[in-house]
Amino acid sequence: MTYVDEGHGHREAARHFRVSPKFVNDLVKLRHKTGLLTPKKQGNGGGHGKLVGVAGWLKARVVQRRDHAR
Repeated sequence: MTYVDEGHGHREAARHFRVSPKFVNDLVKLRHKTGLLTPKKQGNGGGHGKLVGVAGWLKARVVQRRDHAR
């Protein structure tokens, strides 16, 4: 948000970074409220994603494809 701190307006910042003005406004509000721009934690924290049942298979496939590409 340095761009806004330098005196540029929210709409100008939105055009410059190709995001919506609402996104810029939300970032400015978040920084004003918390002092930070760190993202909020996603999900419920349970670690039970949709792919948890096939995680081992996926990891093996990635390794297999990586080895095959060499």
